[in-house]
Amino acid sequence: MKRTLLTLLALVCLLPAAADEGMWLPSLIASRIDDMRAKGFRLTAEDIYSINRASMKDAVVLFDGGCTGELVSDQGLLLTNHHCGYDAIQRHSTVEHDYLTHGFWARSRAEELPNKDLNVRFLVRMEEVTDRIAAGETPEQIIARAEAEGAGYKATVEQMYYGDQQFLFLYEQFDDVRLVAAPPSSIGKFGGDTDNWIWPRHTGDFSIFRIYASKENKPAAYSPDNVPYRPRKHFTISTRGFREGDFTMIYGFPGNTQEYILSDAVDYIALQSDPAKIAIRDGRLEIISRAQESDPALRIHYAAKHASIANAWKKWQGEVLGLTRMKTADTKRAREEQFCRENPRGKELLQQMKAEYQRIMTPYFAREITAETLLALPVKYTDEERAEAVFQARRETERALFGWLFGEYARRCPVQYQVPEFLDGVAESGTPEAFAERVFDEVWNGGKTPLADSLRSGTRRMIGHITWLLGTKRLRNLTSKHLNTLYRDYVHELRHTWPDQPFYPDANLTLRVAYGSIAGYEYADGEYHKPQTTLDGIIAKDNPAIYDYDIPQALRDLWASKDYGRWGVKIDGRRTVPVCFLASNHTTGGNSGSPVLNARGELIGINFDRTWRSTMSDIAFDPSICRNIAVDIRYVLFVIDRIGKADYLIREMTIK
Repeated sequence: MKRTLLTLLALVCLLPAAADEGMWLPSLIASRIDDMRAKGFRLTAEDIYSINRASMKDAVVLFDGGCTGELVSDQGLLLTNHHCGYDAIQRHSTVEHDYLTHGFWARSRAEELPNKDLNVRFLVRMEEVTDRIAAGETPEQIIARAEAEGAGYKATVEQMYYGDQQFLFLYEQFDDVRLVAAPPSSIGKFGGDTDNWIWPRHTGDFSIFRIYASKENKPAAYSPDNVPYRPRKHFTISTRGFREGDFTMIYGFPGNTQEYILSDAVDYIALQSDPAKIAIRDGRLEIISRAQESDPALRIHYAAKHASIANAWKKWQGEVLGLTRMKTADTKRAREEQFCRENPRGKELLQQMKAEYQRIMTPYFAREITAETLLALPVKYTDEERAEAVFQARRETERALFGWLFGEYARRCPVQYQVPEFLDGVAESGTPEAFAERVFDEVWNGGKTPLADSLRSGTRRMIGHITWLLGTKRLRNLTSKHLNTLYRDYVHELRHTWPDQPFYPDANLTLRVAYGSIAGYEYADGEYHKPQTTLDGIIAKDNPAIYDYDIPQALRDLWASKDYGRWGVKIDGRRTVPVCFLASNHTTGGNSGSPVLNARGELIGINFDRTWRSTMSDIAFDPSICRNIAVDIRYVLFVIDRIGKADYLIREMTIK
């Protein structure tokens, strides 16, 4: 009976596209369109992706190199998440003009704020180039030829299935992107780190930008003479609402998944890597939080850094919880046994892969610890930083961070991979913290920094040595050049062993389609989480004594008066405003800001998060609990209209 159960578990695990799992290449979406239509989708594959006519892909952008955004007007108006625009909002914020706290609403095009180094990319086309590379053409040649096709074109060649297939992605890049509006953080970041990755959620996680172009509608550097970009396509917005079970689709740029890794890698993540990184970030967050509580200027200065550190910190906690609860490593071990029985190459291939994992785990762990500690510290403070009024107030916080991270590096990094210059400095100073004091004083005071320079050079050499051992610079995950080759063969064999089962390539920040439905889930025995939250829930959480829960007085007044205008709806017998919702779409980092679309391809929300246990979906998707979280477009419009008093933006949009 036990063997039968393990076999069944293995077979279930070998169906990577079961239920609502999957991140599908849009150029190949025709292979999924029958399933999508069976689940309620009403459009065609060419409506999703076409190079011959305007399609949904022309309304979706890669935003700032790591998020997604969507066009919602014929004048270049773009929606993304508040946390995706956070750096831009912070850079424009001062104590006198605190746009993070109070929000920002441009009242005219002239008030829209330019953002240095912020760009968006539209996908022009994607095409498989595996045969071209096999015939001798290099990726660099393919990229150069594609980029020569048009001004502003940028191209990449990306691997799918660990290199079993290669695809060209050609983009058009726009560099003049201006901030139009952002709600106050008490809306856009409502709940802060406490609510991050959590459901129920009540966060109005959106910000608004506008793309500008030359008068010829082409990419151009910032200029006052530029005009709003005229897109080939923008999304129609639906305010008609939805019900649990309705079809949903996400179109965006998921960043990184590892759906096909072996049990060895799952054990490494859940038992070694994530716990160590969580502990290191515990200390960093505690130090920064103390600083933020002590001084409003420090709160603003460290806001983006705190959010960035905390995001992965909490995500890793949920990942460990999900992988442990679902016994993912055990399930994958059963999968591996099944593969060995059914594939002639299985046993030998898996033996080679497991041996390679044993070889690389320790140096890779050392590299991760180094990245979390020594590489997380500034090598110098720039002239711009030194000129900031807040600079001197940062001194003790920065000193404490140096001390904590030097200590964690010494305690956690395998000694054979510790930087020799670090070991020498600790030996001379007595403790890691004492050595940190000496290095910090050099870096803080400026001028000559012999200790810091020596440590920096030694760190570069050690990282170079580890990279040489692993044989590849592509080290976002536990891998090596040899292991990547083995995985290419492994996934190739998986696809040929079970040819009737659909397989999708891991996410790699290329445009993908995911689809599912509006769906709650059973959080615990007898505890069902509904898929919709409302303004009533915000009021229940409202607490003026806590920064992240202190909502604007205007929002309290609107709730008291029930003056919701066209955005008010009846939910469970009471009139309110919908705020967030859950769906079963497969998402990951990079999908932040992605449009959530209904069966007619209309915008109903903006994706911004997953539930805590859903973070395991980067490694194994569990359809019973994996849910993405989106801000309801009706709440976005409500905030624009009633809080921002910016109804002129709404008049730009196409709304049903």
